[in-house]
Amino acid sequence: MKRLLLATAALMLAAPLPVAADTVAPAGQQQFDKLWLGSAWYPEQWPEERWAEDLRLMKAHGANVVRIGEFAWSRMEPTEGAYDMSWLVRAVRLAAKYDIKIVIGTPTDTPPAWMTQKYPEVLRIDGDGKRLGHGGRRQFSISSTLYRQFSRDIVSHMADALGHEPNVMGWQIGNEYTDESYGPDAQAAWVAWLERRFGTLDKLNAAWTTDYWSQTYTAWDQVPFNTEKGNPGLMLEQKRFITSQWVDFQKNQFDVLRARVAPSQFITTNLGGLGWANKFDRYEINRDLDFASWDNYVGTGHLQAYRNGASHDLVRGWKRKNFWVMEIQPGFVNWAPVSNMLYPGETRAMAWQAIGHGSDGILYWQWRNALNGQETMHGSLIGPDGKPLPIYDEVVRIGRDMAKASPVLAGTHPVSPVAILQDYPSRWAIDFQLQHKDYDQIGVLLDYYRPLKDALGAVDIVEAAGPLDAYKLVVAPSLNIITDDQAAKFTAYVKAGGNLILGPRSGMKDEYNRLDPIRQPGPLAELLGGQVEQYYALDETVAVGDGTAAIWAERLAATAPDTETVLTYGKGNGWLDGRPAVIRRKVGKGTITYVGALVDDTVMKQLIDGALAHAGVARDFAMPEDVELMTREGKGRRVFILINHGRETRSVALPRPMADVLGKGNVSTLTLAPEGVAVLSERSTDAARK
Repeated sequence: MKRLLLATAALMLAAPLPVAADTVAPAGQQQFDKLWLGSAWYPEQWPEERWAEDLRLMKAHGANVVRIGEFAWSRMEPTEGAYDMSWLVRAVRLAAKYDIKIVIGTPTDTPPAWMTQKYPEVLRIDGDGKRLGHGGRRQFSISSTLYRQFSRDIVSHMADALGHEPNVMGWQIGNEYTDESYGPDAQAAWVAWLERRFGTLDKLNAAWTTDYWSQTYTAWDQVPFNTEKGNPGLMLEQKRFITSQWVDFQKNQFDVLRARVAPSQFITTNLGGLGWANKFDRYEINRDLDFASWDNYVGTGHLQAYRNGASHDLVRGWKRKNFWVMEIQPGFVNWAPVSNMLYPGETRAMAWQAIGHGSDGILYWQWRNALNGQETMHGSLIGPDGKPLPIYDEVVRIGRDMAKASPVLAGTHPVSPVAILQDYPSRWAIDFQLQHKDYDQIGVLLDYYRPLKDALGAVDIVEAAGPLDAYKLVVAPSLNIITDDQAAKFTAYVKAGGNLILGPRSGMKDEYNRLDPIRQPGPLAELLGGQVEQYYALDETVAVGDGTAAIWAERLAATAPDTETVLTYGKGNGWLDGRPAVIRRKVGKGTITYVGALVDDTVMKQLIDGALAHAGVARDFAMPEDVELMTREGKGRRVFILINHGRETRSVALPRPMADVLGKGNVSTLTLAPEGVAVLSERSTDAARK
């Protein structure tokens, strides 16, 4: 106990471990030299004499990587201060005999019982003030300085044992970051964070307009930190603070690893929440990491191609580079309302969709069912008897496919002339004050995404704060918060020839979640030469152009003589009748467009088709219904991945003969059965010119 208390005090006072200059991982090198296929394996759950057979079966289905360790803290440190990494080293070295690389997960998602019993202060306190108990996972507090010290200790011992093992490919920090804590450590960190953020209480009070409802604070520790709905400015800062706590929790382990492991070993983390979760800012979480990873599950039902594809694009945009799917569904799960089995071939289609959208690694969760525990009923590749389940044969086919396609896809990535902007502060701001219970921001983004994806093999989804110069067309479906810096960037982008589309509720708030005194789109109103006169939550549809709008509509007005009305409202609620619904202005070499309503698919397709044509974006070749086209480029080639997500066979006519990577020779037409996949390749235009 005394050792740990001293270590905790030292942690609070000391600077983070320095990062050695020669230990920076070569970003995008090792992990992208081929396609990687594997699963999550838990050797600690099985007799060691079984391990070789597991690895043999993995190799037989084409695996070349496996993830281990992320839930095994009690095996690595069975009692306080007594570490045993020998079994982990043996597993790593045995996998090398089967040419299967290892990703090591740090076990900080599941602290051992000896720790939570002896040091209950490491446990998370939820928003209701309840301290969690042992027996599940994620019961730890990310803000606990003591827990962070325990985490550094276990990761240090892991790094010393495995950081230079040649068969270790990389590291995954923790597992599916999820919940924050509201305990004393978190409260103290919140107060310190606010002081750094605002400097003085006068600035905080001004930013949050605390004169409203007599919320003014005269001491830092008066500021609430809980899950109650409150001042929107406070709520936004709390989200930023929670993000900072996860970044610090991750960096606590990242710095240990980067200073101790081989430069060739990558560091990532697997983010869950079906991609779109927004408990914290996932761009910030990924800043330090070598590449992004996420866990791709369907749950109940079957693959929703647009939503799932957009999720992959979102993940790729977290670092604007290829990513890994560190967990993917092996047929079914155990946690969904109905944990149904995917169709035959759908697991294969799901893997290829991930690759088409930029994944270079696919790992199934899980390899084998545990005999007990909360997830014994989850899908796996082999059963509790150690023998392959029916889904194993489908993964064998995936392995054969990936082996054929890997040389063609290595070094390629999706390239798009179009970007959709996604912004966590804006999402939080809208969610705090929805105004309409059916205002679904992911649905709004997908409304823009679908016609763009139908036109193009690749669409980028990137953060609003990033560079835009590479894009001919940029769409911001819900950019509720626009800072002055962002406004300057957007203005420069448009004047230089870019085409910007803003969706409803854009530019309503500033960085502190205050209403901008300039009506929407706030700091971009002058550039637009127009603004929102009033917004309306709709309890009925209204006519717009050749279609309708529902849920939300804004009455627009031009303030500059060269701002044109693109669409007007028809007869509706009286306030909107005959008023502009979409306005556009040419500024410099580019254009800015404001769409003031949530329009139906017909109107959206017209808007996007017109925007693509105006921006000079060349469409990829058309696909029949249910068939998705995905493109990756690099190393002088362009690769096309086609998937039939429907239940009927489809015929695809190609614009020119292409090499059939999974078949033989060149093809001009394809027949795709339900869940069918094709991978085609040709030299890129740039390479052909050379």
